[in-house]
Amino acid sequence: MLIEIRGVQFVNKGAELMLRAIIEKLNDELPHAEICLQHTKNSPYLKRAEVGAFQKVNLCKNIVDLNGLTYFIPASLRRYFKNRFGIVTEADIDVVLDASGFSYGDQWSNLILRQVATIVKRFKHHKKHYIFMPQSLGPFSLDNNKKYANKAFSNASLVFAREELSYQHVTELVADPIQVKQAPDFTNLLKPAENAEYVKYQDHIIVIPNSKMLSEKNSNTWWRENYISTLASLANSALRLGEKVIILNHSGREDDSLCRELKALLVSPCEIVEPDNAVAVKALIARGKIVISSRFHGCVSALSQGIPCIATGWSHKYQTLFKEYSSDDLLLPEKITEQRLNALFTECLEKHSDRKEKLIKDAFKYQQQSEKMWQFVLSVLR
Repeated sequence: MLIEIRGVQFVNKGAELMLRAIIEKLNDELPHAEICLQHTKNSPYLKRAEVGAFQKVNLCKNIVDLNGLTYFIPASLRRYFKNRFGIVTEADIDVVLDASGFSYGDQWSNLILRQVATIVKRFKHHKKHYIFMPQSLGPFSLDNNKKYANKAFSNASLVFAREELSYQHVTELVADPIQVKQAPDFTNLLKPAENAEYVKYQDHIIVIPNSKMLSEKNSNTWWRENYISTLASLANSALRLGEKVIILNHSGREDDSLCRELKALLVSPCEIVEPDNAVAVKALIARGKIVISSRFHGCVSALSQGIPCIATGWSHKYQTLFKEYSSDDLLLPEKITEQRLNALFTECLEKHSDRKEKLIKDAFKYQQQSEKMWQFVLSVLR
């Protein structure tokens, strides 16, 4: 069985974390299954080869999709290219696991939905499976987005919405949503090994910026204007209370300048840490005392490991996540004052043990839900 894992990459550590979580589960449950990845600028050849992936040729550009032609290539010739060069086509793939995270909705170009709708329908025609792994979906208020989303989700074998609002966005479109289910972010099952390199960061305050808070994707103009100063205020509160602070670059070059800009605003010198893979990022977060994050998977990695997390968010996925982990009060509202920030951080320190205990209980519950999700997926794969 050849499984394509879509929507993942190696620069954004959240996307890589989903890739690593899928590979880990497949290795445990379906050790003979093979995987393939598309070539993208954020998934270079050596990284794809490192995880044992075949190289999938993608014959799609904008609205032109020629991947359907690969079904006319003789199977013997396709086997030759696979075995000799490690190159595969859509015709070779049995199942797609789409782990895009948050790529389908009005915030993005409808071209993305149009492309995936075409692929999903073609997979169904060839009696193959396309599964949307747990991710944030919607809203779909634009006519073209509604049309393409309905086409994609109606023809998929399984669709997992990561939160209730995403579930509603999908079920409002699909006439018979029997294949639509809700499940939490599945990276909560990935348990990183102890990393001796990060012992020195034990009980540090870890700050994880996100450049999307400053982009047009964030419709809240207050945050675009006050985001960096808010992060700096929280980090400086920690430093003034004698806490040790590091800045974690969770997304490589995308967040590099933001990390350096934040560092320049702090009252004491602090280190910018950039682990070379997603599992190492999660291992580092596990060492934290409190995490201050704007990266969604930085929040998930903290909360699912029992680490209190103060966050800012730019989409509905953050609100649901923090509600699930009984941490609504730690998701910062707009126009929050510096006085309130200081009080919130102090309160988080004072109630640290109680919060940690509650988070560990919540984490276990959502890990069980992720295991249930995988049982649905594995039943299709088998």
